[in-house]
Amino acid sequence: MSNPLQDFDKQQALRLEANFIVGIDEAGRGPLAGPVVACACFIPPALVSHFTDVNDSKKLTEKKREEIFERLRQGGIAYGVGFASAAEIDKLNILQATFLAMRRAAQKFVNLPHAVALIDGPYPAAGLKLRQMPVVDGDAKSLAIAAASIIAKVTRDRYMGVLDKLYPGYSFSGHKGYGTAKHMQALRALGPCREHRRSFAPVRKLLHPSILP
Repeated sequence: MSNPLQDFDKQQALRLEANFIVGIDEAGRGPLAGPVVACACFIPPALVSHFTDVNDSKKLTEKKREEIFERLRQGGIAYGVGFASAAEIDKLNILQATFLAMRRAAQKFVNLPHAVALIDGPYPAAGLKLRQMPVVDGDAKSLAIAAASIIAKVTRDRYMGVLDKLYPGYSFSGHKGYGTAKHMQALRALGPCREHRRSFAPVRKLLHPSILP
């Protein structure tokens, strides 16, 4: 049994004359708090058959993501994870901070000969020292990107669980920092913590109420 997503990676490897297809994806661009986390992932062809159930992380249940994450982590694949903090997001903007996290995640692959990074989304990752190709909806097309999406998502979710303990009251483990009604209620009651993205409009509005929407 094979995973249909692997066909896309095979086609790109042939078309681009690549020895290594590295999938890169991120998690956490939209939340009001916490880092953006990126993963760069290479699955050796001999191991592809072990991951027939890998899919876009958004299409999997939390339990299934966790189970696949552990198999990926222990299954002999190569991957790197990169973080960009809330402070870096505020300094750079979310897009550039995402590219920073991607560069950090891909660092271990930059010296691979004839490697190509498939980037989820419409934009190439600025400053990435790898030949690259953006792929819109890549996590639903490419096995390498889908695997990266799972690793990035689970890594960030676990990190938000740690932040939940460090900053009780915001329920970070429940909503992962997204601007849910419960989060906004806590944010208004407690004010922002150091993990909140002060450049994001809902947080900025609380800090500076006179700012027009």
